[in-house]
Amino acid sequence: MRVEFERWAEALAVERQHGAAAEQFIAERVRTLALAGDEAGVTRWLDIATRLDQLLDEGAMAH
Repeated sequence: MRVEFERWAEALAVERQHGAAAEQFIAERVRTLALAGDEAGVTRWLDIATRLDQLLDEGAMAH
């Protein structure tokens, strides 16, 4: 369960640091890690992207 909380915290941190560019930031990280052959890194950032999408969806629903 700890990893789950870490991914949520990372998604929130990326959203706060990068705002509207958060999705682009994550896409660039995934691309860089994929080109480097870092499968674990790609998986981690895709998990963060999933959480970010959920955060953004929740935020849109709150308005």
